[in-house]
Amino acid sequence: MTAIAINKHEHTTCPRCQRSFECRVGSINLCQCQTLTLTDDQRQYINSLYQGCLCAACLHVLRSEYNQLNHQKKVNQLLHGH
Repeated sequence: MTAIAINKHEHTTCPRCQRSFECRVGSINLCQCQTLTLTDDQRQYINSLYQGCLCAACLHVLRSEYNQLNHQKKVNQLLHGH
């Protein structure tokens, strides 16, 4: 029996910045999105804004955006006693 390696790599366009990148869904550990770690809350935030895979640069930006929004929300809660 011959082993067949499934290396599903697809060239796709980031829905946020429109740059082309290679999504390695068949080798997820080698995919560019593995260069950063996202919490479940960060993933939910990104998924609420975009469908499909985003490039690593946009994932970094959106993770920072979520963190800033979340920090501001906590500061506002402290200031307003909520």
